[in-house]
Amino acid sequence: MDGDLRGRRQCLLSGAVFAVCMAGTTLPTPLYGLYQQKFGFSELTITVVYAVYAAGVIGVLLLAGNASDAVGRRPVLLCGLGCATLSAVCFLSADALGWLYAGRLLSGLSAGLFTGAATAYVMELAPHGGTSRATFMATAANMGGLGCGPLLAGVLAQYADRPLYLPFAVHLALVACSALVLLRLPETVRERRAPSTVRPQRPGLPPGVRAVFGAAAAATFVGFALFGVFTSVSPSFLAQSLDVHNHAVSGSVVALAFFSSTAGQLAVGRAGLVRSLPLGCAALFAGLALLAGALWWELLPLVVLSAVVGGIGHGLAFRGSLAAVAEASGANQRAAVVSALFVVAYAGISVPVIGVGLLAGPIGLEGAGLVFIACMTLLVAMAGGYLLRRRVPGAQTDGTP
Repeated sequence: MDGDLRGRRQCLLSGAVFAVCMAGTTLPTPLYGLYQQKFGFSELTITVVYAVYAAGVIGVLLLAGNASDAVGRRPVLLCGLGCATLSAVCFLSADALGWLYAGRLLSGLSAGLFTGAATAYVMELAPHGGTSRATFMATAANMGGLGCGPLLAGVLAQYADRPLYLPFAVHLALVACSALVLLRLPETVRERRAPSTVRPQRPGLPPGVRAVFGAAAAATFVGFALFGVFTSVSPSFLAQSLDVHNHAVSGSVVALAFFSSTAGQLAVGRAGLVRSLPLGCAALFAGLALLAGALWWELLPLVVLSAVVGGIGHGLAFRGSLAAVAEASGANQRAAVVSALFVVAYAGISVPVIGVGLLAGPIGLEGAGLVFIACMTLLVAMAGGYLLRRRVPGAQTDGTP
């Protein structure tokens, strides 16, 4: 009994550390408008600053995604907290655009180090028989932390002094507390190896996986692209087109998308793998339609609805995609295939966003958003149509990989 209680407490604490790190990656979201006023850069620059984060995540996933299996969970997570600390320092020191690029890159490195290692750590610290609850904890910590970042920054920027400094100072304090907590938690990797044994992971796509991977990757790409647009340009749209200058409101809208994704991922257990991917595509389609209506009629309620519906679609599609490609892969191929899916996901969070930034100049933010929506709608419709005609292999009732 005492062991179960200790395991639940350790699982909860590791989840809290996970959430703190992920919150730092979305902290600047409602602040980009203020940085734009301070440094005088364009919408394109905002999207490029945002996309630098994805480059950092992809780099770590490819070069050191399996590092915690070799050197242990805690050393990798402490390195991730170190990168989060340096990222916050960059934003606190920002007196030129270069600091924002450096801060976002370091933020991406921290997320890349945490994504796999922290998920495994939370699950390994769970007491015997608590795997399902630990999976929920890891999911909630990841997406919930991402949602808490813009919510915290938006509220502090709106209702406290020094909006470009206080959010990062608060996050630094949370990171310091997280490091102390992490040092008191046990290591779960029993047989550790030297860092020199860590090798880059090359994404792979065996022939037997390709059929399901195409549709899963398309749904994942669209879901993350929708999140990319929400977290990079939605505050600008709210300010410029809807005259919503309240940073707490813009931060809350972005946070709502992440919280809804958490709900969508949890719903996979009820929907099952066979239905979760098509349902996710349908919800993404509806979310894109609502976003198009929000851009066309300039209505805040439609923006909020698109965040909720699109977030649920993202959660269903992404967790369903992970489960589908993992089930279709052999045990010795699974890590490479999942890495390939994450590369697609973070390409989705960056490439379309830069495209929106490029088009915002000549045709305006609303026009660029409508072009983006048309392209993503075509992709998700093709993926959904394919999935309706072909059942994904290896369906499990719980939807977990």
